[in-house]
Amino acid sequence: MRKEMAAGEFFKKRVLKAVFQKSSYQKSSFQCKRDGLTIRGTEYRPQGSHLPVAVVCHGFMAYQDTVKQYAAALADMGYLAYTFDFCGGSAIKGKSDGLTTEMSVLTEIKDLESVLCYAAGRDYADSENITVMGCSQGGFVSALCAAKGNFPIKKLVLFYPALCIPHDARAGKMMWAKFDPRHIPELIKCGPMKLGACYVKDVIEMEPYKEIRGFSGDVLIVHGEKDRIVHPKYAKRAARVYWKSSTDRVVRFEMIKNAGHGFSKRADRKAVGILRDFCNAQYHE
Repeated sequence: MRKEMAAGEFFKKRVLKAVFQKSSYQKSSFQCKRDGLTIRGTEYRPQGSHLPVAVVCHGFMAYQDTVKQYAAALADMGYLAYTFDFCGGSAIKGKSDGLTTEMSVLTEIKDLESVLCYAAGRDYADSENITVMGCSQGGFVSALCAAKGNFPIKKLVLFYPALCIPHDARAGKMMWAKFDPRHIPELIKCGPMKLGACYVKDVIEMEPYKEIRGFSGDVLIVHGEKDRIVHPKYAKRAARVYWKSSTDRVVRFEMIKNAGHGFSKRADRKAVGILRDFCNAQYHE
């Protein structure tokens, strides 16, 4: 009898948990084009109309599912959220067209702009209320895109942004790739990915802190205290740039203790909590 009661309580808890965790959004695939290439991604659509838009960008060699938890959190907050695979930006599982040897930070900015155009063009989207979020290289791409001012981006969210990329290019060492920056080879082996010379050439003269300064919306930067790939100093300097360039906005910088590059599940729970707090605080103003 006790076993039956225990089993019943367990089943009841599972049902209740499923009810309370039921998504408040619908997921569907989408496609858009950039220079003849097809970008493939996922739309997270909550109920309602005139929805604020959020586009989330994955990092170097990654793919859209590595950032799906952020899109889900944003959709739960009422955002029309999108993830997608950069063209040529994934080592495995990427579904968008494009070669890794033709990918660079600049081509990824074009990809992001194409997705923003698609998202803003939905008849249930608020095209004047856009949030852009990116992780690692996707964070650098997001910051550069936001600074261009081509879209009404109100909030920028950067998780461990790889603002070190131009510095690394000048040093001839980018992740696992090593090369002579004075004689950039046409093909560069970087772990499981082959990169083209354009990956280096497009950023080697770039001054990232001058490039990102043009964005005047609200900013959230979250970085791991023990990041060994992108030193926290890059994120701290970015926060200072945003603070100094405009006083009429929110700039929030958070360091997660003991977290590295690409957050663990534990660090990610903290990061999602920070994301929710930042977006909810601004969403209702």
